[in-house]
Amino acid sequence: MAAFAILVGPFALSFHMHFPDEMYYTDAAVKMLQNGDYLTTYLGNGELRFRKPIGTYWVVLAGFKLFGVSAFASRFFFLLAGALTVGATYWLAKLLFEDKKVAGISALIIAANPVLILSATRSIPDVLLGLTMTLSAVGFAGLMRFGDQAPKKYLWILYLSLALALEVKGIPAVALGGLGILYLLLNPWKRLSFRAFLHLPSIAVAIFIGLFWFVAMWQIHGPTYLDSFLEDQVGARVTSRYLMILKNGFLAVGILIAIFIPWILLVIPKFKESTRKAWAENAVFFGFALLWGLAILGMGAMTSKFYERYLLPVAPVLAVLLGWLLVKGEFEFRKLGLKISVWVFLFLCLIIGVFGFWINFQLGSSVWIYLQLGLGFSILIYLFQLTSKGEKLPKALSYSFLLLFFLLTTVTAKISLPEQGEQIEVFVSANEIDPKEEIGFIGNIHTSSKIRVYLGPDYYMTDLTGEKKLTDEELLRKSTEYNYLIVEDKYLPLIPKDSYTIHVGSVNWNSKQIPFLLQNLSNPAFDSLVKENGKIYYWLEKK
Repeated sequence: MAAFAILVGPFALSFHMHFPDEMYYTDAAVKMLQNGDYLTTYLGNGELRFRKPIGTYWVVLAGFKLFGVSAFASRFFFLLAGALTVGATYWLAKLLFEDKKVAGISALIIAANPVLILSATRSIPDVLLGLTMTLSAVGFAGLMRFGDQAPKKYLWILYLSLALALEVKGIPAVALGGLGILYLLLNPWKRLSFRAFLHLPSIAVAIFIGLFWFVAMWQIHGPTYLDSFLEDQVGARVTSRYLMILKNGFLAVGILIAIFIPWILLVIPKFKESTRKAWAENAVFFGFALLWGLAILGMGAMTSKFYERYLLPVAPVLAVLLGWLLVKGEFEFRKLGLKISVWVFLFLCLIIGVFGFWINFQLGSSVWIYLQLGLGFSILIYLFQLTSKGEKLPKALSYSFLLLFFLLTTVTAKISLPEQGEQIEVFVSANEIDPKEEIGFIGNIHTSSKIRVYLGPDYYMTDLTGEKKLTDEELLRKSTEYNYLIVEDKYLPLIPKDSYTIHVGSVNWNSKQIPFLLQNLSNPAFDSLVKENGKIYYWLEKK
């Protein structure tokens, strides 16, 4: 868990990369701080948004309350949720098998899962759903192990986790939880009685937690809010076209296999033997893991557009199944495959680390980046030694994959940072911009969300370019209502320049020009090249 947090942390806790959907949650959390309404969620243009339950918004808000409004604060608890998912996976395997080796391998597999890593670096619901569904699997595991005599704590864990999952994401939590309960009631190997699931205190608390926000929104906004929620949960995501279902289904299967490479390849040599042993040892969990895996593939196939992060709710359970099969197949004694896998990732780490040193040496950097590079190369040397000696190869494999992200941030720190939000914050502070004056934003609304985070709740900025397409005339008319404007370069020709004082607010690398700019790092006129080939946001003040 600590290794996950430390090695993924630099990538997560700054906007090295900004995922588009983060804007919904950070924008709403800033608005909550500004208006004191912690139940209703708003977009950056001031419109209401009810597509997701309140859970994720509150996690972002908690970061803002604890650390102040910043990129670090917006993502801190999501990184923590990723690390806790690693721990919950270990707990799940330990509870099922009482074998520290299976538990350790399972934790290493999920820690090096790219879907978990990327989800833990974004302030969106998926990593929270992954954590809560893994905890619900712990509850299910307690029932599988102890049957009708299971301690009540496992029912508390099960129901509260499902309730929190419902408040994070909505219907997927209910679907997977319901399937799990039906499976334990009906499976032919170790059925539970219906009474085993009846525990009124935990059920009552779970119902209150799970339905609290939905009831509150009904009371405040009436039943119409459900139209937006159901459209996102069902209408906009579920497709009835057979070819689309088939395409998404194959895509989901392919991605599910890919996110467990190379671990899944190490199962192949003794797959039949290890599967037979595992089935004989615990058919109930084997069937449960397959059911959840098939269920998530089915849900993914039914969506109008499939994303790899949809697999995260069941990835920890499948990691335990995979770790179990690996241990049964005695994969640690087949060191060649493990060594080859580790050497591949270590070689990639070396390339990225050297490139990170080169780009920072060319452009200059802070001492912190060089300390990070020093730590990264120290870890790399340690993993080289382990691999050369053939010791702790599963650990070396998992850590070498995590190290890729740790070293990658030394590269993106020069390409992505300081990003637009940080640059605009410096401009506003240097020019002592009056926070009483509202700011209009014209440009990419994903960029506006980063700027809104850095400006914080003291400044009121409204997106004029929202999710709805506006004509040039409509944009121009709306812009006249503001004394201050932040305008993306491509929209600047629309603005009557004689009416405004125009300053450069931020300049960043244009992603399409990265190869050209990298070729010119040693050019004395590099800063001018960045401005000529970069993405510029202008600060406009009405005369």
